[in-house]
Amino acid sequence: MALAKISGENRRIKSILFLICCALAGIFPHLMEPSKNLFPSIILAVLLGGYGLRVVLRDRRDNYQLQNEYLIKSEKFVETLPKVDVLVAARDEENVIERLVSRLLSIEYPEEKISLWIIDDGSQDRTPDLLKKLRTRFSRINVLSRPLISDGGKSGALNSVLNKTDGEWLFILDADAQLQSNVLLRAIALALHGGWSAVQLRKSVVNCELNQIASYQAMEMAMDAVIQRGRLASGGVSELRGNGQLINRKVLECCGGFNEQTITDDLDLSFRFLLTRSPIVIMWDPPIQEEAVESLSALFRQRKRWAEGGLQRFFDYWPLLISKRLSKFKKIDLACFFLLQYVLPVVSFIDFIVSIILFEMPLYWPLSIVAFSISSLAFWKGCSQNSEGPRLPSPNFINILGATIYLAHWFIVIPYIVVKMSLFRKTLIWEKTDHIGS
Repeated sequence: MALAKISGENRRIKSILFLICCALAGIFPHLMEPSKNLFPSIILAVLLGGYGLRVVLRDRRDNYQLQNEYLIKSEKFVETLPKVDVLVAARDEENVIERLVSRLLSIEYPEEKISLWIIDDGSQDRTPDLLKKLRTRFSRINVLSRPLISDGGKSGALNSVLNKTDGEWLFILDADAQLQSNVLLRAIALALHGGWSAVQLRKSVVNCELNQIASYQAMEMAMDAVIQRGRLASGGVSELRGNGQLINRKVLECCGGFNEQTITDDLDLSFRFLLTRSPIVIMWDPPIQEEAVESLSALFRQRKRWAEGGLQRFFDYWPLLISKRLSKFKKIDLACFFLLQYVLPVVSFIDFIVSIILFEMPLYWPLSIVAFSISSLAFWKGCSQNSEGPRLPSPNFINILGATIYLAHWFIVIPYIVVKMSLFRKTLIWEKTDHIGS
């Protein structure tokens, strides 16, 4: 089922309407009788909390894993492997580019069936010079350079190399990616034998012991994988996460390629896979390893981009999301997580402001408590599981409490982004995360 490209028109108007609706929802309980003003929050807490609990409990580590690891060692399997293009869009990555090339060359896959591409997207540091030297040393590495003024950000960089490659599958990595040598074989085997259109590797943090911010990000990634796999097991929606995604080329072409009108290509593409009924699976082991941001300022810069890209895809695709393209259960799943991820932080912020003005208690605290409690359960479940990658932080009480409090930053980021999207016209800029080379 082909899907036309979405242009993302009228995002500012949609943001204003979304903000107005959230404001009305935040104000409404304060206009009710005191004996009834907690009812809206309690009802939502029961409904959304019940669904969220079901999702977390449905995750199983063995779900969506390659059950027969010996398969990848058989000669028959190796002979029938499809061709794969490994793509990395890089900008100003002098700290990690040499390590990246080393990792790419270590991938276990028949050389005649794999091509390695690095797209230098207007780097202004030493990345172009380093790539030139590496290209001379390693003939298997292909480099495509784009000028700094090129349009489309990361999506544009990835699109620019598609007509130069012919692999049946695309393996998308970030420049700081670290991975086990057999990860591609295992992901391909899972995709082929499970009938999946895309495989997203669980994301893990290589520098989680650096500080608490990095540690909480490691826990957050494990929590995210638990929730995604639980949603998938419940018949809901799973999503791509950018780094470590294996994509079927035919499905990508059916979706119109990477969307150059978005700042989060992975989240946008997840919806287009969903709307073309192309299933995405989350693979727990082995994970894709990446650097966590190391400071609060870097964290908020990264999360503002994620929040804006995540919200704008709902604005762009909502007519299709409520159409007959999706099953009723997938619509319910999307609605529940849209309410928890995007609506609750804005409504809670409005509720808090109104409570200060009226000298009253906030009225959405039952729903917020339930949402944080489910997140805590997902933290515990994710960090309790075995991992082939970096060691996950211990799921003790202190760590889970700290990680749960850490999640509250979304209750600042998302309201800020909604107001920003409502007031200012968006300029599409690739605001990449800085990589130190941990």
